[in-house]
Amino acid sequence: MEKIRKVVAQWALTNALEHGGRASVNAVLGKLMAGMPELRPRARELFGLVEEVVVEVNELPHEEQLYRLRKVGPVEKPKPDKHRGLPELPDVEKYPSIVTRFAPNPNGPMHIGHVRAALLSHEYARRYHGKFILRFEDTNPENALPEMYALIKQDLRWLGLGWDEEHVQSDRIELYYSYAEKLLRQENAYVCTCEVEEFRKLRDRGEPCPCRDLSGGEQLERWRRMLAGGFAKGKSVVRIKTDLKHPNPAVRDWPAFRVSVTPHPRVGSRYLVWPLYNFSVSIDDHEMGVTHVIRGKEHVVNEQRQHALFEHMGWRYPTAVHYGRLRIGGMALSKTQTMRGIRSGELTGPDDVRLGTIAALRRRGFLPEAVRQVILDIGPTPVDSSLSWETLCAHNRRFVDGRANRYFFVPSPVKLLVHKTPELKQARIRLHPSDLGRGERILPISREGDALAFHISQADATNLSVGQTFRLKDLMNVTLSSRGAPLEAEFHGLKLADVPKIQWVSAGAVRMEVLMPDNTLELGLAEPAVAGLGVGEIVQLERYGFVRIDATRPKLVAVYGHR
Repeated sequence: MEKIRKVVAQWALTNALEHGGRASVNAVLGKLMAGMPELRPRARELFGLVEEVVVEVNELPHEEQLYRLRKVGPVEKPKPDKHRGLPELPDVEKYPSIVTRFAPNPNGPMHIGHVRAALLSHEYARRYHGKFILRFEDTNPENALPEMYALIKQDLRWLGLGWDEEHVQSDRIELYYSYAEKLLRQENAYVCTCEVEEFRKLRDRGEPCPCRDLSGGEQLERWRRMLAGGFAKGKSVVRIKTDLKHPNPAVRDWPAFRVSVTPHPRVGSRYLVWPLYNFSVSIDDHEMGVTHVIRGKEHVVNEQRQHALFEHMGWRYPTAVHYGRLRIGGMALSKTQTMRGIRSGELTGPDDVRLGTIAALRRRGFLPEAVRQVILDIGPTPVDSSLSWETLCAHNRRFVDGRANRYFFVPSPVKLLVHKTPELKQARIRLHPSDLGRGERILPISREGDALAFHISQADATNLSVGQTFRLKDLMNVTLSSRGAPLEAEFHGLKLADVPKIQWVSAGAVRMEVLMPDNTLELGLAEPAVAGLGVGEIVQLERYGFVRIDATRPKLVAVYGHR
């Protein structure tokens, strides 16, 4: 245990120093499980140790954190494993060290499709002991949402993806301006004031617009006028000069800057001229030393545009790794649709259970290991892939089954009286069928007159017929004698028999709502021990499914994950 505690301390100190002095319990636990996979069956047991160490580390001043990390030593980095499933990165030998980046637009919550770029970039950076950069690409004031910066970071930490550097493009506008002026002065860019439709006609014919051949001095004068607000929105753009005969018209003289009067959520109205995607990405990838860009193949045209800028500046373009589209059945993934639904009130928020967002998966009790594994299994294949909801559930079941304690829940309860029973006041049932060390939970049993009183589900009650013998799970066998209200049955023995098994509750049962994947609620009764669970705990309701406790007050609510 001392060895484990030392490794936990190493990860906690490293994580704290990477994130402003505050380590994350989930991130540290994820690092521990990744580095020592033999401990995964003990994850629940080790959570308390990790939490204890993280609390201790987070209370230390920065200097003390540095001192302690030097004292215990950094976590030993494993050598690259050539048999981990992912193909090797190309061109590794061309760079002194590997630098990757994940560059989300904070215009909506991350869904499982976005995570692919983050996971692959992080995995490769760690495999080659390189650097992983988080960069918020927020140079469109019209769609940057202030709440998304924190949510994206929360999602990444939950997935166990720590980053070595963090940048926000809206803090780097002056840098982009300096490069724009250099390109204008070199006459590799120009300020275009043509009407958009007229420019497109010329572009499609491979002809220059009237603005293209103005001198560098005239271009700089127009540029300063843009910065001063001399052009209304849509009346001027900065364009990067490219080959006007390029086979793809979309690459010809692409736009790099435009005017926007919408206040930005972070910097307000400080700037009127904003860089467009291909310009800011190019500058940042060079400035940050990015060696490998891992992204979807829909960016191939963007890469062609960016190559032109790199050539103007005399820079080497990073190695690009493009993967195919990922189709995910049964999940709403569009950021635009998601935000429209949230604003209209149709969706409750980024973690609405009907969504495929990371926040929604987390709320439903999916584990980060499962999400990581299903994406890494697909890898960076250039062909289009499909991911079914059933596959994701199967991955999660493999990880969560050994961790989730078992409890009884009875949806739409129906009363059952059992006569001629022995004196039974309680049932003692294992918290987990294959882990004796977790102990037992106690289900008290109530008596009404000469009968023991239970509740079973409406669905089970409907399927029973008079004279049928069934088993109240982990307790006793009974035979139905009446389908009245309440149902009545007679004791038929304690020995396990080959009969249908039904979950039940009795004395002390607590009311619980289960939020289903379609956002409907299923009401029922849970065994008393469920009332003592904490928010965020993931358990299995036997013969029902895995759920995550979502709220305990003012009422007990669980969110359904899957069977």
